[in-house]
Amino acid sequence: MGSQRCDGCGSKVRIAGGIGDFWTFSSESSGGIDLELADGTDHFLCFDCVERLPDDRDVTSEDVAALAERDER
Repeated sequence: MGSQRCDGCGSKVRIAGGIGDFWTFSSESSGGIDLELADGTDHFLCFDCVERLPDDRDVTSEDVAALAERDER
C-alpha cells in the first residue's frame, strides 16, 4: 500500500495498486485522484477535497490553496 498527501487538506491518502498490494492482494480502492486543472497545474486531492471544489467554473490552483486555508481555521 502506498500513500500520498492531499494537496488540499494535507491528509495522507491511500493509493491503490502497486507492488505493496501485489503481495497482500488488497482490493481496497484509492482515496484520491490526480487532477489537471484549468490553469495547467496538477494536484493530488482526496475525494473529500474534490467534493469541496467549485462546480460552477473551471477549477484552478487558487481553489486548491483555498481548501488548505479553510482547513487551517
